[in-house]
Amino acid sequence: MANMAGGEQELLSTEIVNRGIESSGPDAGSMTFSVRVRRRLPDFVNSVNLKYVKLGYHYLINHGVYLATIPVLVLVFGAEVGSLRREELWRKIWDTTAGYDLASVVAFLALFVFTLSVYFMSRPRSIYLLDFACFKPTDDFKVTKEEFIELARKSGKFDEESLEFQRRILESSGIGDETYVPKSIGSPENTATMKEGRAEASAVIFGALDELFEKTQVRPKDVGVLVLNCSLFNPTPSLSAMVINHYKMRGNILSFNLGGMGCSAGVIAVDLARDMLQANPSSYAVVVSTEMVGYNWYPGKDRSMLIPNCYFRMGCSAVLLSNRRRDYGRAKYRLEHIVRTHKGADDRSFRSIYQDEDGEKFKGIKISKDLVEIGGDAIKTNITTLGPLVLPLSEQLLFFSTLIWKLLFGGGGGNSPPAKPYIPDYKLAFEHFCLHAASKTVLDELQRNLKLSDENLEASRAVLHRFGNTSSSSVWYEMAYLEAKERVKRGDRVWQLGFGSGFKCNSVVWKSMRRIRRPLRNPWLDCVERYPSLLEFQG
Repeated sequence: MANMAGGEQELLSTEIVNRGIESSGPDAGSMTFSVRVRRRLPDFVNSVNLKYVKLGYHYLINHGVYLATIPVLVLVFGAEVGSLRREELWRKIWDTTAGYDLASVVAFLALFVFTLSVYFMSRPRSIYLLDFACFKPTDDFKVTKEEFIELARKSGKFDEESLEFQRRILESSGIGDETYVPKSIGSPENTATMKEGRAEASAVIFGALDELFEKTQVRPKDVGVLVLNCSLFNPTPSLSAMVINHYKMRGNILSFNLGGMGCSAGVIAVDLARDMLQANPSSYAVVVSTEMVGYNWYPGKDRSMLIPNCYFRMGCSAVLLSNRRRDYGRAKYRLEHIVRTHKGADDRSFRSIYQDEDGEKFKGIKISKDLVEIGGDAIKTNITTLGPLVLPLSEQLLFFSTLIWKLLFGGGGGNSPPAKPYIPDYKLAFEHFCLHAASKTVLDELQRNLKLSDENLEASRAVLHRFGNTSSSSVWYEMAYLEAKERVKRGDRVWQLGFGSGFKCNSVVWKSMRRIRRPLRNPWLDCVERYPSLLEFQG
């Protein structure tokens, strides 16, 4: 460690772990400890890649030129007519137009109308989120951490060393005692069967969709676009075809099934639904995000593959989007921005979360020891690109001045230190944060790097504690938490951040259309009053 470079040491953190009293050997009766070394996220403040800042400004310029041109036109027009009285203004307009013949005036008006028509027709349609639903399993599937270990022991697939490893992971995971898992994981039989996968998929997907259609009063036959994402369970016919068959949806529905795209696939699915709605006017789109726990249960001894067993839990979200203008009045949110980042070109990133087989040919998800560092790099890239799109003017000016300073004097030169990048305050850009509830360690590091408060991370920590890591649907359980707490007001901006295998990191920003009252159907209604006190008790 003494010979390690200073920059590498900064990415490590140490933790002293109490291992209890030694029961045998020369140290019997003595308290023993071990030092655990963890990798941390890279420090965003000292490692911003400015090409992603420029990419963010490129998005802003492409989609927001009118923000600069309209104020200029208004100022010029105001300077021209501001000093004229009403009679002088009308006389000037009459004298100016009197010099043109009727054909010229008609041609000008036609050109003006045509230009306006092209502008409004080519302008991206507003995408509205009418409502969403998060599946809540029945209490039959609820397990405490101790019951989880007992189910694993009952299956007979793990030795005591593997069980103890999973117990230690659970103790520091941030997961509580009310999460949901399929009871099949306690079976000595193989759980990774098509029958088991389809049974779990039917329960969670149809449960979420039934609630969504009931809340929105939209008929399944009225849905024009269906996007379903499930990373690891991809049967034939597809899960999206299963939904169409169950609800007898119409024959010309645009159906998509996304597989193998990890925990950030929920945002990717929203992006795809948005593109489909832009191309198909007056349509509804349904986005379903889920993952199958029982089907992906790992029964071996490889510790890197045992980690997903401890974190992933049952869950599913269903979201209804619309591009119909008449839905403006009943929509909850409007889609503002989506920014996607993919680091798959880098081999370390590509293999950081990798489905593979262990030495005994058991299939599982292998988690790299460098995952936190790799994930941090993808998150840093994503939020750097997102910054210019969402930050207020004061932060934009500091951000832009830092960019110019870095371009001019970034090298430092001589003995001068390199110019230090400015990391904006994202609390000024968003009122609410829904960061993927991957693990307690990841949330701690995100809070440290982005300088977020405990309240900013409350929804993410609450979801991890109450429902566990539900993969791509976790950001929707967090949104449901905010609604159950009645914290979302008109005009509030909500940032959903998902990240996962690939390695990918994706952001979506929603703007609230109205004050959101506590819904009648919500997975938090029976327990929301106990939060955040349960998180404080957990420490």
